[in-house]
Amino acid sequence: MIEKKNIDLEKVVLIGVVTQNQDEEKSQEYLDELEFLTYTAGGEVIKRYTQKMALPNPKTFIGTGKMEEVASFVQENDIGTVIFDDELTPAQERNISKILNCKILDRTNLILDIFAQRAQTSYARTQVELAQCEYLLPRLKGMWTHLERQKGGIGMRGPGETEIETDRRIVRDKIALLKAKIKTIDKQQAVQRGNRGKMVRVALVGYTNVGKSTLMNVISKSDVFAENKLFATLDTTVRKVVIGNLPFLVSDTVGFIRKLPTQLVESFKSTLDEVREADLLLHIVDISHTNFEEHIESVNQILDEIESKDKPTIMVFNKIDAYEAEPFDEEDLIEVRTEANYTIEEWKKTWMNRVGDNALFISALNKENMEEFRKRVYKEVREIHVTRFPYNHFLYPDVEDIE
Repeated sequence: MIEKKNIDLEKVVLIGVVTQNQDEEKSQEYLDELEFLTYTAGGEVIKRYTQKMALPNPKTFIGTGKMEEVASFVQENDIGTVIFDDELTPAQERNISKILNCKILDRTNLILDIFAQRAQTSYARTQVELAQCEYLLPRLKGMWTHLERQKGGIGMRGPGETEIETDRRIVRDKIALLKAKIKTIDKQQAVQRGNRGKMVRVALVGYTNVGKSTLMNVISKSDVFAENKLFATLDTTVRKVVIGNLPFLVSDTVGFIRKLPTQLVESFKSTLDEVREADLLLHIVDISHTNFEEHIESVNQILDEIESKDKPTIMVFNKIDAYEAEPFDEEDLIEVRTEANYTIEEWKKTWMNRVGDNALFISALNKENMEEFRKRVYKEVREIHVTRFPYNHFLYPDVEDIE
């Protein structure tokens, strides 16, 4: 008989700030995302704190009064972890730890932890380890109190080096080793990509948790791991797909997120080679999310960073089954109709109309409008294939003739 297991979630408090660059609405939105990240990592959010500040406090990130309020709540409710929405400096992390006397994480550390949980292949684990080492290096000082002392005893006298310097050297050596290992794997993967010949490559890109893996499973009839959590996919999966009689390759890539740690962007740039070398991008968007327009912007920004923004792209608005427009009372003379009240039909008449044929509206989970999706992708892939092999056009029928 299978035993029922109760998983104990860590009690967590979230802290964010409202600044000149980040108003209250945006701050709450970021904290919502941080709460979802916390749940993904295995935590339960007990309370959220925000404070209005011109700039975060350089010593403790939030003000002294607010810090005392948080400290008393942490003590009274036996809170194990406090997570800050922005990246903390090593000094801030040390100061806050002394005051709150519990585990202190920032958004970067939390994302790194989720990546460490999710990494399956040797390549993904190496990339995560590299990002963790680069994050750890400037924070070594406060991690162990003994590190400031100099090694002593027989054979250890003289100028020597303190333990903190030894540890820093060990971490730097490890970073160098991991970078060398990534270079080796990169070469192997470049050979693998070369062995795929001249087949047309399609890459799924988009914000995290928009349904890329679910769509991959539908079109390739495969069983890629998909879950309603952030960063369910870390390892790039490539599958051969045939529409009509036209074969091509589809790759499912890691999702993007706002405030993505710089260490991760750097260490995962090689994973994004699949995107760089793709002939066609399918930009998947979760239209049911209230801030999907901002998500599109974040993805475009990262695509720009990896020099892939100008590739042929089809915008695929997913999760139309979950989309609900906010109700609007037309008799209320004060209430103003906003984008939140738009139906999907109304959305199609906005800037999405300017995207033209390159916008599709589907539900990968319920397989809605998948026939239209298949035909659109087939048409694009066929054009790229015929350009590459001009004498092959007669092998593949026009989109109207495919079954």
